[in-house]
Amino acid sequence: MRDFLRNGKLLTLMLGHFTVDSYVGVIPVLYPLLIGRFHLSLATVGLVSLAYSGMAAISQPLFGILADRFGTRFTGFALAWTAITFSLVGFISSFPLLLALAMASGLGSGAFHPLGALDVRGLLAARRRSLGMSIYVTAGTVGVAAGPLIGILLFGAFGIRGTGLLVVPGLVTGGYLLWRMRGRVASAAGGARQAVAQHQAVPVFALAAVIGVMMSRSWTVNVFQAFTPTWYRELGYGPAFYGPLATTLVLASAFGTVGAGSLADRYGRRAVILVTLVLSIPAILLFTLFPGPWAFGSAILIGFLAASTAPLMLLMAQQLMASRAGLASGLVMGLGFVTGAIGVPINGAIGDAIGLQKSLMAHVILVIVTIGIAWFLPREQEIERFATQRPVSEPATA
Repeated sequence: MRDFLRNGKLLTLMLGHFTVDSYVGVIPVLYPLLIGRFHLSLATVGLVSLAYSGMAAISQPLFGILADRFGTRFTGFALAWTAITFSLVGFISSFPLLLALAMASGLGSGAFHPLGALDVRGLLAARRRSLGMSIYVTAGTVGVAAGPLIGILLFGAFGIRGTGLLVVPGLVTGGYLLWRMRGRVASAAGGARQAVAQHQAVPVFALAAVIGVMMSRSWTVNVFQAFTPTWYRELGYGPAFYGPLATTLVLASAFGTVGAGSLADRYGRRAVILVTLVLSIPAILLFTLFPGPWAFGSAILIGFLAASTAPLMLLMAQQLMASRAGLASGLVMGLGFVTGAIGVPINGAIGDAIGLQKSLMAHVILVIVTIGIAWFLPREQEIERFATQRPVSEPATA
């Protein structure tokens, strides 16, 4: 762990990841304010997450292709763009304009994630890559966890216009990222051009299994993060309760991410993913059947299990598409993002019909289906074979 934390460039990317994902964490705390200001339903307010995460999702494969070809020089600009557009949310008066700003801000997030993941992959040694990527992803998770607390403090003091102050961390961190990572541009671009020139056969079935599991996990994580504050507000709790609860849910996934990465380096990624899926079933039932102060304990279980395997699946995709690692990052994260984004209004509509408690509980069914998909995930030996295979255009030498 200390070796990773002494890597200055990795720490810089972690700081950027923390900052860009903190904006995602602010969105659920905005929901009660937006519902009152624009007279929205649960399904309609979920469109804000869909606009932000949906744009981030569909743009990631494109930015991944650009990263493979031209390198990662725009990472800091992407963060600054997210900060500027998000900060304007509190100053608009129409719901269509709110959705437009959410989409614009999501575009910056969509650019940051594949660029950052590609840079991190180049900084990590192969033998500890799962743990290293998990530590990097943890920074983003901690950012999401900090988002509700940041939002509650700002909105409590300044109302919805407190979003204006959110421009500061994004601009400062984006500028620092540009300066600190300037030496990576040339090497990243050179490696990317070499990778693009080496087209390998893509294991479509294995990649589809990885993406399927990522999509399912993202759906569950996003929905529980998005609607926990609103559900507890309906139950009569105030921001002082549901803000820390939302943070607990997300922060637990940060510790789970590091733990899952360490276990995956020892026991294999497929085994760790399957175990966390199975254990997610009782965690979801405990959280939804027993609301109240004890939900902090079940929230820790959900966060620890549901979000912890995302970096493992990201690395799987990068290795399965070794010659197009930027595109692989964009695909697996982008499709995960879009599924989570679509899932929020879907569960919001279900919540309008039968209540948020039953809507959240229904994710047990999704987890059971996902266990079946995860059974077809490739084992470590298969992944390494694809990661080291010779390009199809290059004949083997004797």
